[in-house]
Amino acid sequence: MNKKLFSILLLTLFSSTLNYAQTSGKYTSLFSEEKLKSTVKFLSDDGFEGRAPGSRGGELAAKYIANQLEMIGVKPGNNGSYFQPVSLVAVKANPNTTLNISGNNTSASYKFADEFVAFTGAQKENVNLNAELVYVGYGIDAPEQKWNDYKGDAADYRGKILVMMVNDPPATAAEPNLFGAKALTYYGRWTYKFEEAARKGAAGVILIHTTESAGYGWNVVRTSNGSWRFDIAQTPESKTPFLQMRSWMTEDTARKVFAQAGKNLDQLREAAKSRNFQPVKLGLTAKIDIGSELKRLDSNNVVGVWQGSDSNLKDEYVVYTAHWDHLGVGAPNEKGDSIYNGALDNASGIAQVLALAEAFTKLPAREQPKRSQVFLFTTAEEQGLLGAEWYAEKPVFPLTKTAANINIDGGNFYGLTTNYGALGSERSSLEPFVNDVLKERNMTYVPDAHPEQGSFFRSDHFPFAKMGVPALSIRNGDEYVGKTKDFSEKLFSEFNQKHYHQPSDEFRDEWRFDGMTQMLDISLAIGLKASNAPKLPAYKPSDEFARAQPDRK
Repeated sequence: MNKKLFSILLLTLFSSTLNYAQTSGKYTSLFSEEKLKSTVKFLSDDGFEGRAPGSRGGELAAKYIANQLEMIGVKPGNNGSYFQPVSLVAVKANPNTTLNISGNNTSASYKFADEFVAFTGAQKENVNLNAELVYVGYGIDAPEQKWNDYKGDAADYRGKILVMMVNDPPATAAEPNLFGAKALTYYGRWTYKFEEAARKGAAGVILIHTTESAGYGWNVVRTSNGSWRFDIAQTPESKTPFLQMRSWMTEDTARKVFAQAGKNLDQLREAAKSRNFQPVKLGLTAKIDIGSELKRLDSNNVVGVWQGSDSNLKDEYVVYTAHWDHLGVGAPNEKGDSIYNGALDNASGIAQVLALAEAFTKLPAREQPKRSQVFLFTTAEEQGLLGAEWYAEKPVFPLTKTAANINIDGGNFYGLTTNYGALGSERSSLEPFVNDVLKERNMTYVPDAHPEQGSFFRSDHFPFAKMGVPALSIRNGDEYVGKTKDFSEKLFSEFNQKHYHQPSDEFRDEWRFDGMTQMLDISLAIGLKASNAPKLPAYKPSDEFARAQPDRK
């Protein structure tokens, strides 16, 4: 080998080694790859039956988490208990349910699961609807955007079934930042659309699904709604309006329905992009009898606390969240597997927050955080962030004294990266903490690669953000050491298309955990900066969540 070639190879080896060295951090040694691996593998085992809320396997998972917190020395967070009961109601629609639509001299029946899915928010076993269909575009009423799809008399919507599209209206050349431009706003989320329609007095909503607008295929909608669907239990004092029917239909089905009305879906979709859009009465009536199994239950959030070291700040908190639930047992896939194990989503998050909890117990006294650390494992995230919503409305530790929420939903199983993501970083004074920690490790920050999918509104940090608590949701980096630049995008696409909310989200022996310890090192460092900051972090005045935040000292 000549000297020049040897020098090139040596330089290449040195550069590769340097890249790996740059991605190591101060706290990496506090985390065990083997323990992370065993926790993910254990919690995604078939024996937990997919960890559905209220199921045997789900509540066993909650007890396992509590036991782990106790073993590492983290104290119970809820008045001597690790558990915060969350009152839920679950309904499971009859799979033989049909949606019958008639009018304009036509009549058609549509099949549950294949062409539409539906469940009730009425929290009762039988719901019978016979109501007019009204197309309301995007179903948005946003005064600050001067946008209202609900024009006309309130009676036009009361008792009706509203048909609408998901996502926001698209930005235009004249208004490039309309509804967040490419980024999805909360107005585009299905949860908002159901909430707003209920406020208008509608009886039901049908959302038109497309793979492009949702970011996933109909198979995800089908599996997510083909079994039990949960809500926070209503009480006699409940004042939140609800829908008799919440439904999605495929785009092909929507085209057939609009054809029944003598309308062109593409033309009406185009019309809805304008502020001048007027709701359209379709001249059709939908009839559906939703017969459901119904059960009422308590499912537990798990809460542990590690007391802060500063006598003045220990009554303030940094909260780390990961949901323990998944979809349980549902429709079998082509291999006959009916257990939705949720290995990545979210056994990986559970393992990481447990690892963070243990890491705090290992820190030397001089490095202990000034504020207290709360480790919150939520139930029913997959059902609409219900466990986190419950905690945000009934907090064990005051939100006015909660410095930050750091949420982990998913994990890195594919190796070290040279960058790191934290959704929401740019919204609050947590941003410099993130940037400083990354700079210390010679790493860069990666913004949300898919803002159009609205990930900030889709995990357990969001209920905290709505209450004004600065929140981050940790995301993998996308530049993997030794991998091609498109490696991360291929992983994301494959998971979304093949494994998201499917039985195939299972543990894999080829997974590696060095990238996960790397992410944990960074997340711990950010948490420590938030814990030791002289003032409580706050949203930037221009951010939409600043209005909700309590006064920050």
